Amino acid sequence: MSNVGRNSSPILDVKDLHKHYKLGSQDIHVLRGVTLQVDPGEWVAVLGASGSGKSTLLHLLGALDRPDEGSVVFNRQSVFDQSVRAQDRYRNTQVGFVFQQYHLLPELNVLENVMISAMIGSSMFKWPGRKAALKKRALDIIGQMGLSERLKHRPAKLSGGERQRVAIARALINEPALLLADEPTGNLDADTGKQIMDVFDNLHQQGQTVIMVTHDDRVADFADRKLKLDEKGRLG
Repeated sequence: MSNVGRNSSPILDVKDLHKHYKLGSQDIHVLRGVTLQVDPGEWVAVLGASGSGKSTLLHLLGALDRPDEGSVVFNRQSVFDQSVRAQDRYRNTQVGFVFQQYHLLPELNVLENVMISAMIGSSMFKWPGRKAALKKRALDIIGQMGLSERLKHRPAKLSGGERQRVAIARALINEPALLLADEPTGNLDADTGKQIMDVFDNLHQQGQTVIMVTHDDRVADFADRKLKLDEKGRLG
C-alpha cells in the first residue's frame, strides 16, 4: 500500500452531497450529506451493504449523475458549476470507470473495446492524427494486463477475469486522474478476484488515484483508507 501524505491539496473535495430518487409517490433519500476528500495517489475504499448508495456516490463523483445538493470539486474546480461540455470532458478524460458488469461491447474485440473511449473523446478531425499513438498505448496497456494473446478475441471468448482486465485497460486509455471502480470483483471467484485486486494494487503503486466501492472487507483491505456508507446513506 502507498503511504499518502495528507498535506497536499486534495484531488477531489466532496461536500454535503445529497441525492433523492422518486419511486412512485415515495421520495427515496439515497445519500445524506456525504463529505469526502481524496488526495492525489490515494486509494479509498467505500464499504456498504447493497442499496446503501455506493454506486450512486460513484456516479456523482464521475459526473454520470448530478447531486440534488452539495458539490464535487476536482483539482479546485467545481464539476457541476461548469458547462455540460466541460463536464463531458471531465468524465471522458479525467475519470476512468470500472464496473462489476464489465460493459464491454460484444461485437468488438479486445483492442477495439480498449480504444473505444479514446475514439469517443476525439473529433473526426483529430482522430486520424491520434490513432497511431493511441493504438500503441492501448497495446501497451493490454500487454500490462497480460492479454496480448487475446487482442482479436471478442468478450464471449474471454473469461470473467479477462473481461475485467479489458475493462480496466479501457478505463486507463485516456490516462485518467481518477479511477472509479464499482464492485470490480463482484462477478468473480475468489482467486480471480485476488488477481484483479493485484492489478489495482500495481496501478496504485504507480501513483494512480483509486476510489472503489465494495461490500467485501477483504477487497477494502487493499486500500489506504476505508470508509463506510450506512443504510441511511451517510458516510463515516
